[in-house]
Amino acid sequence: MRRGACPSLATPMVTGDGLLVRLRPAKPGFALQELVALAEAADVCGNGILEVTARGSLQIRGLTAAMVPFLASKIADAGIDIAKGLAIETPPLAGLDDSEIVDPLPLAAQLRAAVAACQPRLVLAPKLSITVDGGGRLHLGGVTADIRLRAVRIDGQTFWLLAIAGTEATAKRIAVLDEPLVTPAVVSVLKSLAAMGDSARARDLDAAILKAGLVSAADVDAVEPVEPAPNSAGIHELGENGRALGLGLAFGQIRARELRTFLEALEIFGATDIRLAPDHALMVLGMALDRVAAAQALALGHGFRAFPLDPRNHIAACAGAGACASALFDTRVTAQAVIDAAPSLLDGSLTVHVSGCAKGCAKPSASALTITAAPIGYGLVVNGAASAAPNAYIEEKTIRSAMERLEALVRERKRAGESARSCLTRLGAEVIAAAVRQG
Repeated sequence: MRRGACPSLATPMVTGDGLLVRLRPAKPGFALQELVALAEAADVCGNGILEVTARGSLQIRGLTAAMVPFLASKIADAGIDIAKGLAIETPPLAGLDDSEIVDPLPLAAQLRAAVAACQPRLVLAPKLSITVDGGGRLHLGGVTADIRLRAVRIDGQTFWLLAIAGTEATAKRIAVLDEPLVTPAVVSVLKSLAAMGDSARARDLDAAILKAGLVSAADVDAVEPVEPAPNSAGIHELGENGRALGLGLAFGQIRARELRTFLEALEIFGATDIRLAPDHALMVLGMALDRVAAAQALALGHGFRAFPLDPRNHIAACAGAGACASALFDTRVTAQAVIDAAPSLLDGSLTVHVSGCAKGCAKPSASALTITAAPIGYGLVVNGAASAAPNAYIEEKTIRSAMERLEALVRERKRAGESARSCLTRLGAEVIAAAVRQG
């Protein structure tokens, strides 16, 4: 596969442990038994490792060329409908969250139908994506997208804020639109991208030209930004729709047999549906209110990130050596070393990115701290991505002591009420680098 493509049943990706397939449900989520069937298929057809990506897609690892068609047939036999083509993403609790301004699912469906109806067919970049966000608690503000749609309330009326190329914080705002105008506007943008070629992304568009072609119902800059979404892990109140239990996969992975065993237990608790969520998480739905806390405790025993204060919530780790041919070290072991040696860093104010190579697949954007591969062991990047030049180098055998020194630096220099991120920002890259290099 060429760089920038997405692995699918039709085009699996070569990795260090075989072929990888990425799956997105055509519906908002999977029925519990559908996910059981996928776990069984992953165990039979692959190496038994399942992943939920940072964007909330399911990945099956360790496939062979002969097993990919077998996997596809097992998915079809189970009646599981897998999404194909352009990724149009909605929040994990869309249509259930009582804090939403509007349910985004109907608009997302309308967009899918409009794109499918385009003649000639639109040929778009494989990783091009659209987010349609109704404005609930677990919104998609932190997810990067080519085209962003967010419901906003202005003078008692509901509109959609259209933005391109980035997250909620970085995307360029284009227009505030009435809902009937949204689908034609998005299709027009997609046609412009298709005309530019099958590698064009929204960042290649001229925002000023887009703005000039649309009549905005309000000043885009007057729309208030959203607060950061809470972590997916934990119990989420849904009003009349009950409660959802958010469970993160430890470092994004789980053994298929372990997942199947856990899902069978969840069925006893009354769970009916599972939605995939950003930050490598699952949202469990359908349980009676008095069963959710017990299921949460059970999940912790199965190794899930089940509580908001779990320090593993703030580590982004890629598959690592053995699962990816590009990775040069075991990222899960290194991530655990960070948790054990430097817990003060993981207070929720920042994410530590552990990347087995410079590609930074687990978190392509910049992180406050990134640990990446280097010739002597590790490189530490401060306020940068895995591809950036390291501010300091750490020998493989000294990673734990280096993290302990960084932990001591933050603990000793942090002011009252100051977060780890604020402390590190104030100290600066040179002081941080010097701390990990000592000794």
